[in-house]
Amino acid sequence: MLADKSILVTGGTGSFGRSFARRILTMYPDIRRLVIFSRDELKQYEMSLEFSEREYPAMRYFIGDVRDESRIRRALEGVDTVIHAAALKQVPAAEYNPFECIKTNVLGAQNLIEACLDSGVRNVVALSTDKAAAPINLYGATKLCSDKLFVAANNMKGSRDIRFSVVRYGNVMGSRGSVIPFFLDQVKTGRLPITDPGMTRFNISLDEGVDMVLWALENAHGGEIFVPKIPSYRISDVANAIGPDCEHPVTGIRPGEKLHEEMITVSDSLNTVDIGKYFAILPNGNSMLRELYLANGSAEAVPANFSYNSGENPDFLSVDQLRRLIEDNVSGAGAK
Repeated sequence: MLADKSILVTGGTGSFGRSFARRILTMYPDIRRLVIFSRDELKQYEMSLEFSEREYPAMRYFIGDVRDESRIRRALEGVDTVIHAAALKQVPAAEYNPFECIKTNVLGAQNLIEACLDSGVRNVVALSTDKAAAPINLYGATKLCSDKLFVAANNMKGSRDIRFSVVRYGNVMGSRGSVIPFFLDQVKTGRLPITDPGMTRFNISLDEGVDMVLWALENAHGGEIFVPKIPSYRISDVANAIGPDCEHPVTGIRPGEKLHEEMITVSDSLNTVDIGKYFAILPNGNSMLRELYLANGSAEAVPANFSYNSGENPDFLSVDQLRRLIEDNVSGAGAK
């Protein structure tokens, strides 16, 4: 699928970008170019120590910001495929600096869309988050806006052979800023603070996230928001998996946090189809795309008033399962 292609990953020095690069360079040794587009020269240097241009001639490191449309256009020259992973993601920081988050997550998304439409790009997959469903914080609201922009971009493509789609998933196990690295760092203190014993989150591994993006690149028609069927966990169970002998003081839910995360709302269910391993939220009013999914028997409409949230998910990870997953998926994990 990607042999002899040129791929650009925005925010490519993050957890996803590193894992994606590792997979692509293994699966497609004859890839033409893999461009890592990001604004942090130190992270690019650190990534180049693992994926050097000498060892991997397809690698390119391009310093730039999605806020700068002209720089994006330069980076997209000759690129076939784009994975959009760049975002400001910290909920408290977004609440304190709202317009900075909007500049990157909303205006940056539109900059990328405009540049892709004018640069001969064929396939675009944008990464979203469960916080974009019925958002209560600014980060989630900006990602909902971003999702809407990428879905609507298919209305502007005209005769261009290009597809825009979105993948939306929950917390990535062990990614920067997630609770697991924090707990692993704090376990030596004997205290693992939890916000609420009943709090739940969806869980996906980096490898599963990469699998989903590759699947979307091959199967998307354009306009879908793909949602994976993944397990949930309780924050208290994560604390017990990492530090069973630690104190677990309850600190209370922080501003902008939900007790349970949601990936498909009841309102979304009207346009959602079950396609097996994933759900697909289809553009509102796009009957042709809906019929395309339902006609070939590979999908079925979800029930009326369906919703998909981490608290009501029938699939929950146990403490033992969490412990094993942490040991297998998180670098330097010292789970007991």
